[in-house]
Order: sequence, then structure tokens, then C-alpha cells
Amino acid sequence: MLKRTYLKLVEIEEEQARRHLDEVRSVHGEMRGYKHDLHHHLQTLKGQLEAGEVERAIAYIDQLDSSLQNVDTLIKTGNVTLDAILSAKIAQAKAEGIAVTVEACVPEGLSLSDVELSTVVGNLLDNAIEACRAAEGERFIRLSVRIKGKMMYFYMLNAAGKKKVKVGSLFKTAKVGAHGFGLHRAEAILEAHGGWVKFNSEDGAFTSEFLVPVL
Repeated sequence: MLKRTYLKLVEIEEEQARRHLDEVRSVHGEMRGYKHDLHHHLQTLKGQLEAGEVERAIAYIDQLDSSLQNVDTLIKTGNVTLDAILSAKIAQAKAEGIAVTVEACVPEGLSLSDVELSTVVGNLLDNAIEACRAAEGERFIRLSVRIKGKMMYFYMLNAAGKKKVKVGSLFKTAKVGAHGFGLHRAEAILEAHGGWVKFNSEDGAFTSEFLVPVL
């Protein structure tokens, strides 16, 4: 029974990851489109202002602003899938007033599939955003992703509430149901690829880090 429940949760998680990956790829493509069209928008605004049509130019800017409300700065790491998931999650965090800093440079070829990469990074960022909601002071996420030899190294420090009690490699939570399953899935995926993962909880802060082979 427990095994069937676990497999069902895995199936749901993977389907959600696929749908989310499609969504963030769509946002990523939209952002690339806006960047490509930027020159045309600037030329249009320049022409309107030179013609003295200030109100028309303001209306044009308002239209652009409305279109860009759900599109944040394009993150460029060298890996398109990671770009997409980071861009989407960072936009979500900033919308909640969380300060985010990112330093990332990774290759396109990783041992993780696109769905696995989206599941791992998406779950860790979801956990960070949720932890920030419980933080009493500054709410922040500081993320670094880089290559160490033949491994990709991911390190994230985020604001959090009180220190959580560790059970095995994970932590107790006040929530019930599938909460906490995301961290467990991330750990399982990374270990299946010969990776290493570590989580640490302290009062006011939570760290997530992992190593996984590149191709």
C-alpha cells in the first residue's frame, strides 16, 4: 500500500514537472521574443516622440508594460532548461518581495533529464520560497550554480523561520500530506545519478546544496 502511494506521488510529481517545464519554456520563449523585438519597440517610441505624439507614446509604453507583467529578466546559465526554471521561480519569488541573487554558469549537457532537472531545482526553489514566507526579518534567496571538475555544484542559502528538526536526511514539518515529498524526490533523483545532496536548517536560514555529474 505504501509503495503504491509512493509510486502514485512520483507519477503526479513527474506529470506536474512536465507541465511546469512546458509552461516555463513558453515564458522563456516569450522573453526571448521580447528581447528580439526590443529594437522595433524603441524605434516606434522614438518616432512617436519625435512627432510630438507624447500621449500615444505613453499608451504604447503602457501596452508593453501590461504584456511584460508576467515576464521577468531572462536568466542565462548556458543551459536552456535551467534558464527557464530559474527565470520562472525567480519571478515568483520577486513577486512575493523576496530578494534574489543568482550566479550560474553550467553546460547544456547534464546527466539529469530536462524533467529531472526541472523537478530537482523547482522543488528546491519552492522550498526556499515557502521558507522565506516564515522568515521574520529579511527575506532572501542566494543561489550559486557552477561546475566543479566533472560535477555541477548547486548551492542555495535562503531566509527561513525557526530551525527544523532533522529526521534522516530530511526535516519534520507541521504540514500533512505530501508536503516534504519534493525534497525527498530531489534527493532520490540526484542519488540515482551518482550525485550528492545535503540540506541544513538553522534559526533564520536554510541551505540546500548538491553535486551531480555532467556529461
